[in-house]
Amino acid sequence: MAHLKDIVAWLDEYLKINDIEDTSWNGLQYEGDKEVKKIAFAVDACKETFNAATDAKADMLIVHHGMFWKTGNPSIVKSTKERIEILSKGVSLYAAHLPLDRHKDVGNNAQLIKMLNGKIIEEFVFEKGKNIGWVARFKHPIPLHEIRFVLEKQLNTRCKVLHFGGQKVEKLAVCSGGGSYKEFFDAMKVADAYLTGDAIEITQNAKDAKFNVMFAGHYATETVGVKALMPLMQKRFKVETIFIDKPTGL
Repeated sequence: MAHLKDIVAWLDEYLKINDIEDTSWNGLQYEGDKEVKKIAFAVDACKETFNAATDAKADMLIVHHGMFWKTGNPSIVKSTKERIEILSKGVSLYAAHLPLDRHKDVGNNAQLIKMLNGKIIEEFVFEKGKNIGWVARFKHPIPLHEIRFVLEKQLNTRCKVLHFGGQKVEKLAVCSGGGSYKEFFDAMKVADAYLTGDAIEITQNAKDAKFNVMFAGHYATETVGVKALMPLMQKRFKVETIFIDKPTGL
């Protein structure tokens, strides 16, 4: 058993949640029971995930996409009220959005690179001067089809590949979740290929540039960060941990 305040303090420091500006209200978003025996981990804060956490008798839920955003309506009405009613059974909610994308050890992007046996060599994708993604180098150039195989197997996903570049990749730019035109063009400056989650319509640009792009799914590419936190917290706080898998189809 661990104290909620100790867990929150450790997460805030370890993930450095105040080091980058974000549209998410990162940190403890809902305070439940003071004592924690079991922690659930998931990508999204939603009623389906909350119900699964309470069914599993979890005392805390740690997510990548939280319930409260700076761009949203703060009113506790409708679906937000229904979500809080579920959490009010004693489950604390903790969210880490960009801090979990950019973390160099347990971050989504770092974990994707680790999965592919790459080595982080430089920062990639910046939000007000702070990087979110990373560029990786492979000791030996890795075939594109091998990258696809590993991602599909490890993430249980289907990769959409725009194969317009070489057969092998030496440097890979990685930014999980939602891709964008800016990130795509930035990736072409620093790497041989680009890995992200969401598909964007950049086919002709990629073809003209002879550049490889892989879309492994927004949800799938953001499962790895919360999963990487699980063994760390289980060991440090002597708590039981579970992953709640609720794919979005995207």
